[in-house]
Amino acid sequence: MTKITSKEQYEWALARVEQLLPLVDDNTPKDNPSSMELELLSNLVADYSEENFAIGEPSLCEVLKLRMYEMGLSQKALAELIGVSPSRVSDFFSGRAEPTLPVARKICRNLNIDASIVLGV
Repeated sequence: MTKITSKEQYEWALARVEQLLPLVDDNTPKDNPSSMELELLSNLVADYSEENFAIGEPSLCEVLKLRMYEMGLSQKALAELIGVSPSRVSDFFSGRAEPTLPVARKICRNLNIDASIVLGV
């Protein structure tokens, strides 16, 4: 098999990977048949998963809401932390506005959010 082309093949390969995992560890030689099969099937499963079940990049809104939850911040507290009004934060959430470069810097630094997400690149 050079590529998984159907859900049935994917499920079979996934089940086989589960069977092989207990047989292979870090000390298993690379030329061991189980190790070679596991590596091949794992790559095929990963390729199929990436092609068919891709999650996509998170939006700034999704990441901001997650970080607010993680840090226990209200919308008002988030606004104070990044130096904007609560209504501006609401605009970020609704997609009506994007952060200016100075605000984007504060979001990156204060919330530890990757710049590529904040800037949408």
